[in-house]
Amino acid sequence: MSDNWVVQNLTNALETWNDKLSEIWLLITQSPENFKGGAIWSVIVSIHGALQAIGYALLVVFFVVGVMKTCGNFAEIKKPEHAVKLFVRFALAKGLISYGMELMLALLNIVQGVISSIMNAAGFGGAQQTVLPQEIITAVEECGFFESIPLWAVTLIGGLFIWVLSFVMILSVYGRFFKMFMYTAIAPIPLSSFAGEPSQNIGKSFLKGYAAVCLEGAIIVLACIIFSVFAASPPVVDVDAAAASMVWSYIGELIFNMLILVGSIKMADRIVHEMMGL
Repeated sequence: MSDNWVVQNLTNALETWNDKLSEIWLLITQSPENFKGGAIWSVIVSIHGALQAIGYALLVVFFVVGVMKTCGNFAEIKKPEHAVKLFVRFALAKGLISYGMELMLALLNIVQGVISSIMNAAGFGGAQQTVLPQEIITAVEECGFFESIPLWAVTLIGGLFIWVLSFVMILSVYGRFFKMFMYTAIAPIPLSSFAGEPSQNIGKSFLKGYAAVCLEGAIIVLACIIFSVFAASPPVVDVDAAAASMVWSYIGELIFNMLILVGSIKMADRIVHEMMGL
């Protein structure tokens, strides 16, 4: 590795970017049960189990409210078709609360299969590594002290941008995991709303929201693949330009490429909602 401070600063910033991009690929293909050793998942499972009791209590409340709103009088409830419909609705709602965890994991496994298929079809086993071109390293090392002063400013600004973009990108992926944990933990309460016809929209919205969070992973993988192909050809380096201009031009185009990926990842939830009409 070069002893030049400018080269070291840019290389460290690019290494941070590459590390975070590689971490995204690892996180997207990882299930919540294995996230951070499974400690968080154990807590979520305990909370989910504790809230099931509240879900069963709300199940009765939503069922009674639904019966009162959908049946004009007691005589209607006695009709076989109404009685069967109400019984089936109650049984299905109870089943959703009892096996809600299994249902949510099944949805996640389907999406994980979609993600694996996308990665296999694209032929990408990992993220594209971004490295500093040798032409820039050589030009920077040949600069004298006074010529290096503008390079320091360019490097500080560019390196800071790359660091910020790296952490914004990885925070969005961690945010997806946290949303999945929250959905799973609180699931028994919104799922209990299926017991009553007037309140079932709460449960439908909940399942749609959870499906959208899962599908965010597929959009993030697609964004990373498109970025890898888009950035496969690194920014063109003008070897005849001054070192400061060369570095500034390279960093500017590199940051533009990175902004495209970070923006796509940040908008993953919006893209899913627009695609699926959720």
